[in-house]
Amino acid sequence: MSGRRGSLPLSGQPFTRSSPVPETRTRVPAVTLEAAAPAAPPVKYVYDFSEGHKDLKHLLGGKGANLAEMTRLGLPVPPGFTITTEACCAYLETGSEPPELRAEVSAHLDALERRMGKRLGEGDDPLLVSVRSGAKFSMPGMMDTVLNIGLSDTSVVALAAQAGDERFALDSYRRLIQMFGKTVLGVDGDLFEEAIDALKAEAGVTTDIELDADRLTVLVDRFKAIVREHAGREFPQDPREQMDLAIRAVFDSWNGDRARLYRRQERIPHDLGTAVNICSMVFGNLGPDSGTGVAFTRDPATGHQGVYGDYLQNAQGEDVVAGIRNTVPLAELERLDKASYDQLLSIMETLENHYRDLCDIEFTIERGTLWMLQTRVGKRTAAAAFRIATQLVDQGLIDEAEALRRVNGERLAQLMFPRFDPDAEVEHLASGLPASPGAAVGRVVFDSATAVERAATGEAVILVRRETNPDDLDGMIAAAGILTSRGGKTSHAAVVARGMGKTCVCGAEEIEVDTAARRLTVRRPGGEPVVITEGETISIDGSTGRVHRGEVPVVPSPVVEYFEGRVAPDDPGADDLVRAVGRIMGIADAARRLEVRANADTAADAARARRFGARGIGLCRTEHMFLGERRGLVEHLILAEGEEDRLRALDALLPLQRADFTELFEAMDGLPVTVRLLDPPLHEFLPDLTELSVRVALAERNGDHGALDEQDRRLLPAVRRLHEQNPMLGLRGVRLGLVIPGLFSMQVRAIAEAAADRRLAGGDPWVEIMIPLVGTVQELEIVREDAERIVADIERERGVELGLSLGTMIELPRAALTAGQIAECADFFSFGTNDLTQTVWGFSRDDVEASFFGAYLEKGIFGISPFETIDVDGVGALVRTAVRAGRAARPDLKLGVCGEHGGDPESVHFFHEVGLDYVSCSPFRVPVARLEAGRAVVG
Repeated sequence: MSGRRGSLPLSGQPFTRSSPVPETRTRVPAVTLEAAAPAAPPVKYVYDFSEGHKDLKHLLGGKGANLAEMTRLGLPVPPGFTITTEACCAYLETGSEPPELRAEVSAHLDALERRMGKRLGEGDDPLLVSVRSGAKFSMPGMMDTVLNIGLSDTSVVALAAQAGDERFALDSYRRLIQMFGKTVLGVDGDLFEEAIDALKAEAGVTTDIELDADRLTVLVDRFKAIVREHAGREFPQDPREQMDLAIRAVFDSWNGDRARLYRRQERIPHDLGTAVNICSMVFGNLGPDSGTGVAFTRDPATGHQGVYGDYLQNAQGEDVVAGIRNTVPLAELERLDKASYDQLLSIMETLENHYRDLCDIEFTIERGTLWMLQTRVGKRTAAAAFRIATQLVDQGLIDEAEALRRVNGERLAQLMFPRFDPDAEVEHLASGLPASPGAAVGRVVFDSATAVERAATGEAVILVRRETNPDDLDGMIAAAGILTSRGGKTSHAAVVARGMGKTCVCGAEEIEVDTAARRLTVRRPGGEPVVITEGETISIDGSTGRVHRGEVPVVPSPVVEYFEGRVAPDDPGADDLVRAVGRIMGIADAARRLEVRANADTAADAARARRFGARGIGLCRTEHMFLGERRGLVEHLILAEGEEDRLRALDALLPLQRADFTELFEAMDGLPVTVRLLDPPLHEFLPDLTELSVRVALAERNGDHGALDEQDRRLLPAVRRLHEQNPMLGLRGVRLGLVIPGLFSMQVRAIAEAAADRRLAGGDPWVEIMIPLVGTVQELEIVREDAERIVADIERERGVELGLSLGTMIELPRAALTAGQIAECADFFSFGTNDLTQTVWGFSRDDVEASFFGAYLEKGIFGISPFETIDVDGVGALVRTAVRAGRAARPDLKLGVCGEHGGDPESVHFFHEVGLDYVSCSPFRVPVARLEAGRAVVG
C-alpha cells in the first residue's frame, strides 16, 4: 500500500462538547500482590458487513446492523464495513478519534480493495465508496451522507473510460463535490443549486439529466470554484483524505442542529452516537438500464398490502429521497426491467417474513444488476400501524402480545383527530400524493422560519415548499401540515411527516411554488391560473392528496365514532381501520392490570368517559362547579363576617352541590367516583386586589357613594387581609376547609345526601371523598372525623348504608415522605402529579413554560417537559416512596393517579411498574391510557 494511507490523521480539530455521551473505555491495569489481572480485550471499532447482525443496532446503528443482516441472508449487498457508535461517542467526548481507529479502518479498507480488485480512487478501475450515517434509531435525512468518495480530477477520467460513459463519470464527480462541499466543508448548499439552475438556463434545459458531458465539465469547474471561494481551500484530490474528512463530518452531524431537534421531537437520547457505514459504490446513473428506488413491503400510509414505492431511472439514491425529481411508481419497474422487478419482489417477501414487519428498502440497479443498499423496519402512519399489526397476526407472523407492542397511545391519539367533511362544498386547487393522512387547515407560509414564528402566536400554518430538506425540520414541526410540489411518498417530506404523525401531501405537480414572491400558482389546462399568496388559508387532505382553497369543515374521525359507541367493529359498515383499532383495544383490555378512570366534573363528561371505556371517575374537581354565577356564593362564604352570613352562604350552596353530585353518580352508576373537596387557590374566588383598590380610590375621589361602591368598600379590607403573594402555595385545599368553618362539612353532606338519594332510587353509587393538599396526618384526621360523623347521621336518617371511603391526594413532597403515617387514616391515595411536579421542582407551570422551558430543552436539561411525562428520578422517586410506605402501613390501600400524567403513554408504564391500581386522565385520553396499560404488561 502507498504511504498516503497514514498521511492524514483523523484528529486535531478543536471540539466543544454540547451533549452528554457515554464514558469512554479506560484501560487502567488492576494490580494485586500476586499477579496483574488479564488485560482487557482491545476494543473493536470496525465491523465488516459479514460480521454483524440486526440485533447490534446499539453498536452498528440501524443501517449497519441491517446491511449486516442482509449480507447474512445472502442478499446482494455491496461489500463494506461499519465504524461503530462507540467510536463516534469517543470522538464526541475527546474531540479526536480513538487512536486505534485509523489502523482498523485501514485494515478493513485494504480487505475491501482486495475483495473488489480495485483501489480507492486509483487505477484504471477505481474503487469508490459512500460514507453514510446510521444511528440506532432511524433519523431520516437528519445526519450526513457523502457518495462517490474517491473521485478526483484523475480518477474521474479512469471511471469514464471504464464505464464507457463520460457523462456518467462527470455527473458522479459533480455530485461528490456538491455533497462534500455542503456536508464536510460547510458550504451553503444553495450555492450549488443556484449554479445548476444557472447552467440549465444557459443550456436551455429543464432537468439535470439533460446536461451533456461538456456542460457537466463546466459545472464541475464551477463547483470547485465555489468550494475554493467559500471553504477557503481546494476540493481535496486525495481519496483517503476525502474519506477521513467525510467520516468526521458524519460524527459531527450527530450534534448538528437538525439532528438534535429531531431527537427532541422523537424523544431519542442524545448520548447514543451514530455509526458510519463505508460501502462500495454501485451506480444507478449509468443510463436507462440503471436506476434507484425506495420500496415498501406494504403501503406506509395505509398499511394495505401491495407494491409500493418510487423508482427513478438513471439516478442516484439522493435524487429519490430529496424529492428534486418526480419519480414513477415502483410498479412501473416491471415494464422497465422485469428481471430486476421480480428479484426485488422476492427479496421484499424474504425481508418482511424475516423481520416480521413492514420493511423500507433502498435499492439500486446498475446496468441490470440489483443491489440492496438498505433495509429497516419502515416508519408508518398511525392507521398503517394498527392495520399492519392485525394483518401480521392473521398471517401468523406475530402473536397478539407483539401486535400490542407494535402500536402505541400516541398513534391512537392521532387517529382520533377530526377529518374533512366529505359532504362539504370545496374549492379544489390541486391533487398530489397522499403521503401522511390527516386533515390540516392553515395559512400558507413558504419557509420554516415564518412557520415557526406564526405558529408561536397560536396560528395554524401550512408549510408549502417545492421540496423539503432536513433544514426545514423546525418548520415542519411547527406546521399543521406540509405541502410540496415535488417528491413522492418516499421523499424527505413524506418520510419525516409520517414519523411525526403530521398531515402531508407531496408531489402536487400542478402547483408552482415561488418562495421569493411568497406565492403558489396553480395552472390548469384551458383555465386561468389561481394564485395563493402567503397568509391565505388552504386545507390539505393527507388521506386523499387533495388540496382545497379556504377552510374545509371537519367531522369526527371513525375511530372516535367507534369509541362513542356509534360504530361497532363488527358492523357491516365499519371500515378496516375501526376493526383493527377495536381488535387491538380488546387485546389491551384483556392484558392490562391497571384500571383506567377519567377526570370529569359534569355528568356529560362522565358519560363520555364511560363510553370511551373509563371504569370510574378518578377526579371530580368541585371547584369547577363554582364557576360563573356560583362564584359569588363562594366569595360570600369566604368573606362572611359572622356566623349568620356564613350559614346563609352554606345553605345556598348545599342544594346546588347535591344536584351536581346526583347527576354525576347517576352517570357513573356502579363505578367508583372520587370527589375532591374544594381546592382552589383563594384568589380565584376573590376580586382582584389591584382592580378593587382602583375602583374604591376612584369612587372616593369622585365622591360617588353608590351601592356598588359601598360593596367594594366593604370587600377591600377583607381582600387585603386574605391577599397572598403566592396563591398556589397559600390558603387552599385542606387548609381552606379547616380555616373556613362548615365548607368541607357542607360538601360532605351534599355528597352523602346525593349518594343516599341514588341508593334509594335503586342505583349503585360508589363514592370516594378525597381531601386535597394534605401535608400532615393531623389535617386528615380532623377532616375525616367530621366527615364520618356527617355520613353516619345521613345513613341513620335515610336508613341506607353508603359505604363511602375517604382518602387524600398526595401532591406535596412531605405527604409522600410521611405516607406511612397518612395511610393509617386514609382508605386510598391519589397522586396529584401536576402539583407534585410543581412542588418538587419549585416552579409554577403557568409561569415557567413560556419563560425558560425552551432554553432547558435546548440545553438538554430537560428531554421533555416534566409536566408532559413524569420525572421518574424526582417526582417518580417520591411516588415510589409513598407507595411502599403506604402499602406497608396499610396493605389494602388503594392507589391511583389523577394528574394528567395518567394519560401520558410513558408515564402509564411507570405507574404500572410501581404498582398503582388505576390511572385517571381527561375523557379524550382514556383510550390512550387503556392501550398503554395493556402495553405495559407485554413490555
